[in-house]
Amino acid sequence: MIKQYCCGIVLVLVAIGFMAPIPANADDKSGLTSGQVIYVPAYSHIYVGSSERPFLLAVTLSIRNIDPNRRITIAVVTYHASQGRQIKQYLDAPVILNPLESLRFVVPENDSSGGSGANFIVEWISERPVNPPIIESINIGSKSGQGISFTSRGRVLITSKKK
Repeated sequence: MIKQYCCGIVLVLVAIGFMAPIPANADDKSGLTSGQVIYVPAYSHIYVGSSERPFLLAVTLSIRNIDPNRRITIAVVTYHASQGRQIKQYLDAPVILNPLESLRFVVPENDSSGGSGANFIVEWISERPVNPPIIESINIGSKSGQGISFTSRGRVLITSKKK
């Protein structure tokens, strides 16, 4: 009885293994795209303690072209307050990021204009489909010997059609 039970479990596990999706390999081009609009959460401050005191943070927006072969163009980088109002436009002209190149924008720790719900909007494009860049904010601050840091990964709002 136990032997039959164990054999049954093994058969079920084998069957599940055959039905599981095959992992993507390096030749899989399904994740490639030629542009996106990305929303990136940022925090010019967070609240601490029961009195909800603001704890100011410096914010670094990091844009990393992770495609090893193709460049991308950063077309728009804007910074918005908690209420959605645009505070700053960072680019006067598009910026090209070569393969594996990175770009950063900094909101200083003493700039609390974005609030706890601040965010960036980043638009990027490429001539051909590429691996999408990694776009995230790094939020960090220190006060009276206490420090805090965390990252927030961007989220795709719009993806360009594949060419």
